Amino acid sequence: MKHVILGAGPCGVNAAQTLRKQDPDCDIVLVGDEPELPYSRMAIPYLLVGNIEESGTHIKRSDSFYSDSRITLRQNRAETVDTEHKKVTLCNGDVESYDKLLVATGSRPVKPPIEGLDQPGVHHCWTLEDARRIVELAHEGAHVVLLGAGFIGCIILEALALRKVKLTVVEMGDRMVPRMLDDTAGNMLKDWCQYKGVSVHTNTKITKLEPNKGFEEDTLLVDLDNGHQVPAHLVVVAAGVVPNVEFLQESQVKRKNGLLINSNMMTTATDVYAAGDVAQGLDFSTGGMSVHAIQPTATEHGRIAALNMSGVPTAYQGSLVMNVLDTLGLITASFGLWDGVDGGDRAVCLDKENYRYIRLEFDGNVLVGAQVVGRTNHVGVLRGLIQSRIDLSRWKDKLMKDPHRIMEAYIACTQH
Repeated sequence: MKHVILGAGPCGVNAAQTLRKQDPDCDIVLVGDEPELPYSRMAIPYLLVGNIEESGTHIKRSDSFYSDSRITLRQNRAETVDTEHKKVTLCNGDVESYDKLLVATGSRPVKPPIEGLDQPGVHHCWTLEDARRIVELAHEGAHVVLLGAGFIGCIILEALALRKVKLTVVEMGDRMVPRMLDDTAGNMLKDWCQYKGVSVHTNTKITKLEPNKGFEEDTLLVDLDNGHQVPAHLVVVAAGVVPNVEFLQESQVKRKNGLLINSNMMTTATDVYAAGDVAQGLDFSTGGMSVHAIQPTATEHGRIAALNMSGVPTAYQGSLVMNVLDTLGLITASFGLWDGVDGGDRAVCLDKENYRYIRLEFDGNVLVGAQVVGRTNHVGVLRGLIQSRIDLSRWKDKLMKDPHRIMEAYIACTQH
């Protein structure tokens, strides 16, 4: 049995490791398109701050893990997939046949159509090569503009701020992290960042980048649609991501926002599976199909896909929307249907002055979503209550009055 895995991020590596554990004799080919050993993008901010070396981003500590595990690592990229004849053509013309194929090619950053965005000094923060260039430019005191204050943008924001640059953040939404936090929480995060010395513009777009001839050599002038102009030694673009699926256009794999998969991670093509950022799979909260581009979902996808590929039928129970950020010391988190459901009840407690906020969302007597700002205790309890769908009827009235009593509710409703 020969398994080919396209994508050498945490999803693909976890799948390869699971396949080897399940079948000691199978052939495994892991294809990654970067000239590096497989690494985690989520570790790049730690590299930027200087907390780890480049080797610290590697998914496996031992460089010999792949050879020791008899996993063939190919630094290449899929050009096309022939699902009828079970062949993958790589960008150098090589062809890999397969018995089972896993597509775990992840996503790539979006480049908005902004005039001047192709100039030197403009980078994404997505690859190790991006990180190397950012380190060169983001020296202490440098003027840096960050385009985007979504989940990924806020992770980058902290790394840049800790490098002691003069940071300006530009977000087109009406608040920071609009897909994770409501107006209250998103604007509390904005206030916190500005308190920490970061300039944040929301409801704002970058209209143009041009050489800043009146400032310093090799710098840019960033024009904003609110009338401001900001100098920049470096512009970092974090405007969202799109899945890497173009090489499957001629295949039998159907897609919408991502590649459509069933509960066993199989696509619409025989013996072709998908996992991670490219996969549109079951959403735990809604029962619908969603793309959840976060690393915990990707690694679990990889494990479940590998089990099914190796002949161990395993149904995926669905991914839970789950985001936790630590931004310059302020924790923000949201889980599940954090914005509520029609006809549901809501419990809120706000201490804006001390950056404390909790919001619980109920569907009947079941907790279906939550947001928190400024607290780390019991975050796991919130996630557990949502995923277990525990009947909180005995405690709901108390939580409506004081949502901070969530741990008491959990203990009372789970003990028998």
